[in-house]
Amino acid sequence: MGSLCNLASSILKISKRGHILFPSTNVRPFSLCEVNYTKKESPQMPKNILEEHITAHKQPTFGLVYDKKPFKILLKAKKRYKWCCCGWSKNQPFCDGSHKNPYIRIELRPVIFMVEEEKEYYLCNCKQTTHRPFCDGTHKREDIQQQIKS
Repeated sequence: MGSLCNLASSILKISKRGHILFPSTNVRPFSLCEVNYTKKESPQMPKNILEEHITAHKQPTFGLVYDKKPFKILLKAKKRYKWCCCGWSKNQPFCDGSHKNPYIRIELRPVIFMVEEEKEYYLCNCKQTTHRPFCDGTHKREDIQQQIKS
């Protein structure tokens, strides 16, 4: 790619930012030179510090979609929480024991979790996340957005 840039710079004008300018114009339809763009830092996914001891986050099925947007909440460090995995709880996003109702026959169990530091977290309300109980953006999928019309 470097030799192509040298050839292009000898024939065509190169702008200060490394873009090719066609002769007698200031238009740059494309760039042959490598440009280093800085990516925006993506926030690090929170970690459930009980993940190694409790395996409820590995359940193979997903619960009912409760809402199509996450729940922002201040969680305290080293405190145990139970996140509703089935979607039936009346105390979303936390479990209220609705999965124990024998008439509904829910096989999903709540995810018990704990965080390392006290701050605001986004907990999943669509119940389709692969990083239970934290939101990973799965709610943005078209099929999940269509399930709940508001």
